[in-house]
Amino acid sequence: MQEITTEAQYTIGEKETCLTALMATAQARPYGVLFTRPKNYEWINVTAAEFITEVYDVAKGLISAGVQQGDRVALLSETRYEWNLLDFAIWAAGAVTVPIYGSSSLKQIEWIIEDSQAVFAITETRDHTDLVKHLELGEDGTPALQGSNSQLRRILEINSSAVETLKFEGRSIDSSEVDARIAATNSSDLASLVYTSGTTGRPKGCRLTHANWLAEARAVLTNPIGAIATPGTRVLTFLPLAHVFSRAVSLAVAIGGATQSHWSDFSTISLEFQRARPNLILGVPRVFEKVRNSAATSAYEDSSLKGALFIQAEKIAQEYSKALDTPEGPSRFLKLKHAAFDKLVYAKIRAAIGNSVKYCISGGSAMSPELLHFFRGIGVPIYEGYGLTETTAAAAVDFLDQKIGTVGKPVGGVSLRINENGEILVKGNVVFDGYWNNEEATKESFDGEWFNTGDLGELLDSGHLVITGRKKDLIVTAGGKNVSPGPMEDALRAHPMISQAMVVGDGKPFVGLLITLDEEALKRWRLDRNIPESRSISDLATDPVLRAEIQDAVNAVNSTVSHAEAIKKFYILDRDLSEEADELTPTMKVKRNIVARRYADAIDHLYKR
Repeated sequence: MQEITTEAQYTIGEKETCLTALMATAQARPYGVLFTRPKNYEWINVTAAEFITEVYDVAKGLISAGVQQGDRVALLSETRYEWNLLDFAIWAAGAVTVPIYGSSSLKQIEWIIEDSQAVFAITETRDHTDLVKHLELGEDGTPALQGSNSQLRRILEINSSAVETLKFEGRSIDSSEVDARIAATNSSDLASLVYTSGTTGRPKGCRLTHANWLAEARAVLTNPIGAIATPGTRVLTFLPLAHVFSRAVSLAVAIGGATQSHWSDFSTISLEFQRARPNLILGVPRVFEKVRNSAATSAYEDSSLKGALFIQAEKIAQEYSKALDTPEGPSRFLKLKHAAFDKLVYAKIRAAIGNSVKYCISGGSAMSPELLHFFRGIGVPIYEGYGLTETTAAAAVDFLDQKIGTVGKPVGGVSLRINENGEILVKGNVVFDGYWNNEEATKESFDGEWFNTGDLGELLDSGHLVITGRKKDLIVTAGGKNVSPGPMEDALRAHPMISQAMVVGDGKPFVGLLITLDEEALKRWRLDRNIPESRSISDLATDPVLRAEIQDAVNAVNSTVSHAEAIKKFYILDRDLSEEADELTPTMKVKRNIVARRYADAIDHLYKR
């Protein structure tokens, strides 16, 4: 049994909360700019003092509307300035934030609002409001949805002046009432009910206290990786704030006094990178895969010569990064080639993400080592972290002593253990308080003080954690071979042509694979071969040249596993998987059970003789 602990370099007082921590930042630097926000077609600065004043004004509105200490308030919105504002205002009113992804389905929204017993909901758009309206209590005290146990008394919409309405309604509430609510809140009190976005089953509400969130924020800020979160640093928050990873880092950035702006439109994120010029980018692997693929596509669209140049530049970047891990370092010849490509290729990629990025942090799922080496080689290192909703985001993070292929060492105040079954267990300040309304699941998830993550891993002698798979995702073939699909899928997704990959084979005679094609890479592939857009993916799926390219990627993965684990056949789906179709989580993880059910015919096709 392996075990490692990183001692906490911080303390949390009994009366400290996420809000009081931010108020301390505001008191120390009242004129420091915490946020920039869009207003009247321009971006304006919001100082710490201005933000706290606005938090108080909105909290007064919530109190005026009847929100009591400990009440749950649902927040259904994409990432935007008002998300952070409302989150802190809910805490100032002594209430509990229940975040809901803006992309959530009707059934998911119904479950979260009913299970949490939220009494108030704030939505972003009219479409969001329409998904919630039938849960609001009518004059007779019952919701329109028959049989629902919803306790939702009121809904306000951000795009229909929710913030302004709350400020107006709260004018009669004295600031001392907000002070009293803040004073009545302890660090051990519930701060948020965060529902797992899991790839299987119904979402479970994780009870995360103020102490959990503060422990995560301070663990990040006292870790070398958090040294960037200081006044003057620019951070662009674009991942969903409903996800603990994005929200925890946003909280740490605010407490640290850095400046953050928000964006939620992924289709225009490259333009926002150039406007915001962030020093830190927080992303999931798919974000960085898109950056790389866009650069490759752009090069090929200019000319086949520039396309070939990009491929060579990518190879040199990866070689250079790998050489950094050797005692002798990069050779003189490699340094010369790297310097040449830096001017021709790497500088353009850095410019595309704002030309100011010092490093990136990736979470949500594993990233392929080759992609990590590529970005480190072009001068934009990406550090991976590991955690779950139940650990309030990162339980471990890689940084200065980076070991690509690992997720680093435990953050401050966290212990990691690998049990006899190879499962990762976590203990410490960031571990949640249990599942809401589900004591049975809570008991099953703990072994004494240790939380059973369900993930498989190992600890290196250096203390770095390596993730080797997901316990519940293990595939057992008809021959009895245990196969961990995660690492294979991560490696496959690193191939430019592959968007999503799902390994199958449970109870089957061999391991198979479903894949989808990357739209940008496919566009480039068509251009190179003068293949018209009119040819469907279903038709292209039988193209021997395309299949040979995919087979090369499969062969590369097969070379890293045993013969029994090797992928024998693959099937190309005729469209990409999407969050909108409920096939991906908001962090782009494949919902295996849904995809397996939806594409059962494709899976059956793999096993036809």
